[in-house]
Amino acid sequence: MTDITIQNTNNPLLSDFSNIHQTAPFSLIRNEHYLPAFKAAILEAKNEIQQIIDNPEEPTFRNTIAALDLAGQRLERVQAIFFNLNSAETNDEMQEIAQEVAPLLSEFGNDVTLNPDLFARIKTVYEQKDQLALSPEEATLLQKTYGRFERSGANLTNEQKEVYREITKELSQLGLKFQQNVLAETNAYELHITNAADLAGLPESVVEMAAGTAKEKGKEGWVFTLQYPSYVPFMKYADNRALREQMYRAFSSKGNKGNETDNKEIIRRIVKLRAEKAKLLGFESHAAFKLKERMAETPEKVTNFLNELHAASRPVAVAEFDEVQQYAEKRGFVGKVQRWDWAYFSEKLKEEKYSFTDEEVKPYFQLERVIDGVFSLPKTLYGIYLKENPDIEVYHPDVKAYEVYNEADEFLAVLYLDFFPREGKRPGAWMTDYRSQSNVDGLMVRPHISIVTNFNKPTETKPSLLTFDEVTTFLHEFGHALHGMLTQCTYPGVSGTNVYWDFVELPSQMHENWACEKEWLDRFAVHFETGEKMPAELIAKIVAARNFQAAYLMERQLGFAILDMAYHNGQATIDDVAAFEYNATASTDLFDPVEGSLISTAFSHIFSGGYDAGYYSYKWAEVLDADAFSVFRENGIFDRATADSFRKNILEKGGSRHPMELYKAFRGQEPGVDALLKRCGLKG
Repeated sequence: MTDITIQNTNNPLLSDFSNIHQTAPFSLIRNEHYLPAFKAAILEAKNEIQQIIDNPEEPTFRNTIAALDLAGQRLERVQAIFFNLNSAETNDEMQEIAQEVAPLLSEFGNDVTLNPDLFARIKTVYEQKDQLALSPEEATLLQKTYGRFERSGANLTNEQKEVYREITKELSQLGLKFQQNVLAETNAYELHITNAADLAGLPESVVEMAAGTAKEKGKEGWVFTLQYPSYVPFMKYADNRALREQMYRAFSSKGNKGNETDNKEIIRRIVKLRAEKAKLLGFESHAAFKLKERMAETPEKVTNFLNELHAASRPVAVAEFDEVQQYAEKRGFVGKVQRWDWAYFSEKLKEEKYSFTDEEVKPYFQLERVIDGVFSLPKTLYGIYLKENPDIEVYHPDVKAYEVYNEADEFLAVLYLDFFPREGKRPGAWMTDYRSQSNVDGLMVRPHISIVTNFNKPTETKPSLLTFDEVTTFLHEFGHALHGMLTQCTYPGVSGTNVYWDFVELPSQMHENWACEKEWLDRFAVHFETGEKMPAELIAKIVAARNFQAAYLMERQLGFAILDMAYHNGQATIDDVAAFEYNATASTDLFDPVEGSLISTAFSHIFSGGYDAGYYSYKWAEVLDADAFSVFRENGIFDRATADSFRKNILEKGGSRHPMELYKAFRGQEPGVDALLKRCGLKG
């Protein structure tokens, strides 16, 4: 193959980025640039890999494993920009491009991992690993590389490889289509209210936001959508039960309407193909295949873990449900509390028990002040600081870019913050990266990280004010970002968040703990109008309410995890998605079934988000984070020595060693569930 170097191109995606810190030139990128860029970058990556294969020297770690990890960097950059924007700022044309690009990338990936000559070189190095005197990071990268090829069909026959190619190609397209359908159905619905009486119970800020949405859409009155900042407060506060039911049914039936955006057939096909791929690779199930490279290791271990938490939480969750039912009846409600009643009566019960509401807290959580508070945390713990740089290009006017530095004023990372919902952005909150960290041959490449959320937008009279849950979400995603920004690895394949899936949530969930700490809240939580600090008694109420309905929430998360495992560790043929889901979640559910409502058809985490056979990892990481934060509890929540240990043993190491090895280096022992059960009030 001839040497291919992309130069002097008018396509900004294929140029050497000359922006600050080599950040993406978003203002120059057009939709028509993507497909040519993908094709050219794939060709370049193929050439780089062919050079590894054609190397006449004996295979070594450096000329094979390290070289492969560094191959295709331009393609990775193009992929990162395109798919990140396809989640945060998409349009119909981009979604069509995604469907066209997905099989190209799948084919390229298969061309690499199914190449017998390349695998032969990798295998030669792998079989010599005990004689190579590799560093721990090099040994990990070697193991990861060999395992990736083995798990991607490298040992299959030629006939089996063709079957594998077809399966992976179709799965890549199905996952994209699933996500596109969820976004389309989220955007397709709106509740348009013109009668002010229907707004009864809704806080002024929620009403004002709905008026702003209506104005943006050129309508009179108020518009509520299925975006979380609109949907969640409506379900909590709207007195009109019929409208709550209407909103709930719209939200919970996404992807389940029998129309062109229905996801049920996609689910059936994904589950079947994943099972076929696992069997082809010699595994009993997709779950067994995925868990081979997880801390949990086996489906049986995951099932036992979930059952242990379920046994502890179920009796308390039933009591919590009964408490809400009795409370509703005392307020004159007749009948069984339904799903569209739960948030409404729970919020009122919480207000009565703890004498505060989310709306009472929000004035103290002005977004700009919360940003200051979140930024202050790593400055205290890890000695890093962030400063906004308006000269760094962003992909939407709402996005802000920051530079991250350490105490020696050394540049560490670029961080993009994208807070507000819009029609081109998928729901939820996530951290991602546009460039990974590496330090090969002394060439330090620092990462470009992004946090994307869907928080309340400012209104005409008020700034963006966050709920306590949104503050916690910000801390969660910032924890992920710290994992990506502080990494100090040599190779990109093991840097940052390139870790086992059930370990990746540890930094994010561990940093959530500060949300309930008065010492941290005192730093920034002041009333946006008066400037007065959040009263100590209000902070005490927030802390006291931390475990409100903790068992119910535990059961809800366990239900998701159990459903995930049912899809991926059981039968591969699903005749009726609704019946399958009902049977799988019956042990954790507390409500009567609602016709037309499904979790599965909008369960993007497991059908398009990479959490397949991995949703349990949220609870798994909660065990880790509760145990890890107990060290801060013992030594002081801002103790620098403890923070330095967490940084050096967890955040900086990425996936350069086995996660249990990293965790024990910080904690000194393996974790147990006791710390989590105690934190949730489920154990004394």
